[in-house]
Amino acid sequence: MSESRTWKQALGAQIPEAWGREIDVFETQIELRKRGKIEEKLFAETRLRRGAYGQRYDNGQRHDGEKTQTLVFPLKDITKGPSTMWDAPGMQRIKIPRGQVTADQLDVLAECAEEYSDRILHITTRQDVQLHFVHIEDTPDMHRRLAAAGITTREACGNTVRNVTACPQAGVCRTEAFDVAPYAHALTFFLLGHPDTQDFGRKFKVAFSGCEQNACGLTNFHDLGALARTREVNGKTVRGFQVVVGGGLGAVPQNALVFDEFLPEEELLPIAQAMSRVFARLGERANRARARFKFVVKKLGIEETKRLVLEERAQLRPDPRWTAFLADLHSTDEKPLRPAGKLPAGPHPEGFEDWRASNVLPQRQAGYVMAGITLPLGDLTSEQARALADVTRKYTGDTMRTTADQNMLLRWVSEADLPDVYSALKAINLAAPGAGTISDICACPGTDTCKLGISSSRSLAAELGKQLRASGIDKDPNAKHLHIKASGCFNSCAQHHVADIGFLGVSRNVGGRRVPHFQLVVGGQWENNGGSYGLAIGAVPSKRVPEVVRRLTERFAKERQGTESFADFATRIGKKTIRAMVEEMQAIPTYDQDPSFYSDWGDPREYTISDMGEGECAGEVVPLVEVELAGAERELFESQVLLDEKQIVGAAGRAYSAMLLAARALAREKNPNLGSDANEIVGEFRKHFYDTQLFFDQFAGPKFAQYFFRAHEEHAKTSSVEEAHQLIEEATLFVDAAHQCYTRFGSALRNPTVAVPAGA
Repeated sequence: MSESRTWKQALGAQIPEAWGREIDVFETQIELRKRGKIEEKLFAETRLRRGAYGQRYDNGQRHDGEKTQTLVFPLKDITKGPSTMWDAPGMQRIKIPRGQVTADQLDVLAECAEEYSDRILHITTRQDVQLHFVHIEDTPDMHRRLAAAGITTREACGNTVRNVTACPQAGVCRTEAFDVAPYAHALTFFLLGHPDTQDFGRKFKVAFSGCEQNACGLTNFHDLGALARTREVNGKTVRGFQVVVGGGLGAVPQNALVFDEFLPEEELLPIAQAMSRVFARLGERANRARARFKFVVKKLGIEETKRLVLEERAQLRPDPRWTAFLADLHSTDEKPLRPAGKLPAGPHPEGFEDWRASNVLPQRQAGYVMAGITLPLGDLTSEQARALADVTRKYTGDTMRTTADQNMLLRWVSEADLPDVYSALKAINLAAPGAGTISDICACPGTDTCKLGISSSRSLAAELGKQLRASGIDKDPNAKHLHIKASGCFNSCAQHHVADIGFLGVSRNVGGRRVPHFQLVVGGQWENNGGSYGLAIGAVPSKRVPEVVRRLTERFAKERQGTESFADFATRIGKKTIRAMVEEMQAIPTYDQDPSFYSDWGDPREYTISDMGEGECAGEVVPLVEVELAGAERELFESQVLLDEKQIVGAAGRAYSAMLLAARALAREKNPNLGSDANEIVGEFRKHFYDTQLFFDQFAGPKFAQYFFRAHEEHAKTSSVEEAHQLIEEATLFVDAAHQCYTRFGSALRNPTVAVPAGA
């Protein structure tokens, strides 16, 4: 492009008018913010609605699990660190509705990664693309270039309807009821920018699935999930959806509840609109920890939620868009680029058979297959993206999908072309086998770039993948299909709750030093659209996680009975047995004995987080605080065992007892005479830690303390497995927060001469 022409001038005619106007407005808002004409709070919501996030800045470093790489920034030199918000790079999230991306769009994404980012395209668990280390001043031009290719960043973040996801096999799947693609497409652009979706207190997530048994769209943990179903009415097959609502992962996961067993297809868009209006009106605003739609559903109950939504539906002004798309449900259909054929007889290229066995699935269309592309940590380089676009132009056309397990999928590959496609992918280092297997581990950004990251989930995932492949367990027929997922904090961005083996980052204090840990979560279910959630077993030092995974997977592979799932296996051998395996791994050598435990995977520096205080003195308080906190963790484990035995009352009581022990451990530092009366403990904790905000931290604020207060009032009312499960999750988070509170302040909690800033 000529230096004298701007991207706005060069691309203006190619950008949809409404999109172009939105980008112009955003560019003006950036300029006004620089001049101090817009408050930061308002501007933050503005940029989030354009997909522009702040990110952790780690002195120009990104960790790839094996070595630390210094980044190259083509436009600006920031290797000395940011001095203002305008120097600091951020993250740009880019919406990829239902994961579909064309070859031309992939080229533009590669260009943007090269010119504005670090040359890495990162695929997320919600089928988006993220670019990191992007400067806010560069975002308007980036948005224009994306918009000209038919890609928007609008409402990729913020209190909005996020990217609408769908099964990446939609339209070619052998078990789907029907192709959900046209419905997901219609709902995406109906809700995008809709007036009724602009006043939410938090985000709202939607997913589509074509069949019930597989992972597909993972509808069970979404605010709104739509599962394709058909019925016979007067001899004619009609389409509809089982609609579920109120699901969510995050700190405390909640299964979605059935809103309608069969919602007719013509009601999908108006019901989604009515649901948006109910959420905007009744969703929490003051307490963001309880502002998701799942809390509205939980508070009202599913029947009252349905009544209010249907009441709202009856009041909506008719909109022709509700049903217009039904006139052409083939608008999203794809046509093969090359004729179907049979797989040629060998010999085939080296490595082809392993790749085909793990990465290739048959389509329902004879002679065609889907080919998965394994992306370690969800990353591909801009050079790989360009080359992949060329591969699709030659063999498949615009049939690519991003997937929820952070990979990519090529559809409509003729079996006759499969060896050549493999060779083309191998030439650009995108033909690794193992897609969707135990060594293909999902991870959120963790401490690499996320401000909330506590432990290095990406580097852990890289190390686990390497060790699992070296061990050969990824070839074992009993274990190779297990799912492992690692989140850097409690927010479950890597969806660890629905993994067979999941991890979430936490930290612990040992001898006055922080040690990176991961909570082990076992027994989640990836299948059945994310059908059930696992529970935390205990925290393991980060450096011992690979050994824990090795022991668990090898034992499962050896002792599995028939087609037993990992969740069933964990139930059969008992969580006490798994807990014992974990306890063996929890011991930590002193810093002098082995300092490697005091740094995280992929980062040689001594582990810390931003709010770590100087001069901690663990020895002074170990006899009281740490003993009681350990007792709280034991109570948590016992509650899980009781829940497995369906002893709901006992499980709830133990979970509450764990919270009470943790609260007392802290409150005694302020009142050594504190007894065991629950009301007194709650009162002292509220006085010294909640009212003063000492228990609050930058990640969760008052949320975890509020879990404790609610449990004090309501734990005795727990009457279902789901309620007990949620209480245990909340208790786990509260006990861990108590650990972190003690770690932050140490002896300063007791010493009245040491100033402890509120909310530190």
